[in-house]
Amino acid sequence: MSYPVLLVDDHRLLREGIKALIERSGEFQVIAEAEHGADALELFERLSPELVVVSVGHPALNGLEAAKQILGHSAKARVVMLSTGIDEEAVMTALRCGARGLVLKKDTSQNLLEALRTVAGGGTYYSAQITHHLNEPATPPHLNGSTKLPPGKKLTNRELEVLRLVTMGKTSKEVAEKLTLSVETVRSYRKSMMRKLGVRNIATLINVAVEEGLTRWAQGGSAS
Repeated sequence: MSYPVLLVDDHRLLREGIKALIERSGEFQVIAEAEHGADALELFERLSPELVVVSVGHPALNGLEAAKQILGHSAKARVVMLSTGIDEEAVMTALRCGARGLVLKKDTSQNLLEALRTVAGGGTYYSAQITHHLNEPATPPHLNGSTKLPPGKKLTNRELEVLRLVTMGKTSKEVAEKLTLSVETVRSYRKSMMRKLGVRNIATLINVAVEEGLTRWAQGGSAS
């Protein structure tokens, strides 16, 4: 038995290479290909493939949005995402919207096949480099400066607003539009919050926010 796969990538040459790679094992069959996100959703609704492989990292395709739409259409969709690099914001959004697999394009063909086998079997698979990056330990509290103030008091009201939206899965662009800020300003707030709370990545920042109850505050922290 071979698992039917929908392949989404806006570069035809790359699609052909990925398709050949996937089908070489004899375990998977690419039954449809899409260049654009809208086409991907239409094909998914019509064909209901077992697996969806989506390439992210190219604005023209907006593969992340395609994955979000597919997963929004069916919570049972099994999506494996191919990323050009460790874009932390894209990785966290993929995790929150329900992607089952994350593989870097610089990984080996065996990594991709292993991801497909794992996800097809109901499991999850993340590239070793992505897992290592997301599990990177936070900076010890004593290196972060003040240890006396609770986390919420270290952040301004505006930073708390940004943090709540980030924990809801909003991208920097979406946060910027919601709060009428520039994307660069939002990114600056994120860096500031990570520095103040002594964490090195967004995954840990979100964990701290949830554990400390910061997402439930209507207002808090020092004055903006």
